[in-house]
Amino acid sequence: MSDLVARTGRQQQRYEDGHRLVAGCIPYRYRYSDDDSGGKRKKTIEVLMINSPSGPGLLFPKGGWENDETVEEAAEREALEEAGVRGETKDLLGYYYFKSRTQKDEFCPEGSCKAAMFPLLVKEELSTWPEQSTRQRTWLDIDEAEQHCRHLWMQGALVEDFLKWHADNTTDSEDQ
Repeated sequence: MSDLVARTGRQQQRYEDGHRLVAGCIPYRYRYSDDDSGGKRKKTIEVLMINSPSGPGLLFPKGGWENDETVEEAAEREALEEAGVRGETKDLLGYYYFKSRTQKDEFCPEGSCKAAMFPLLVKEELSTWPEQSTRQRTWLDIDEAEQHCRHLWMQGALVEDFLKWHADNTTDSEDQ
């Protein structure tokens, strides 16, 4: 897939009330294993995290929301560019505010960001993707993801909002 290229630059970047608008997702899938008691298969949810080239810990894919796309399209694009997965965004988990040390510019000199985060049911995992030379991806169970998550706001999105959303909104037919 050599035609896949990560977007760069800030020409199309969205801003609101002094915040750079960001879109991201928590990519997830289901893993099945045989139950020890015989016959029944055990279903475990896994989330996909990526490393950061700028430091330790793992992250969920996220990046700037641009003028020519919906927030869902931006979240799906970031998952493709950074983690090499395609999928289906689900309901908005919430908005999360954070300060970026590296993403400061004339429109947002403090680096203040507002991130819209979505669950993303992964349908396809690509063998090549735009940022594969600087990003490794790792599937983790929820406890592992919480332990390795670099940012507190992402931990909150995972253990508070994603798990509640998952308990309230998923069905057995979703993961077939």
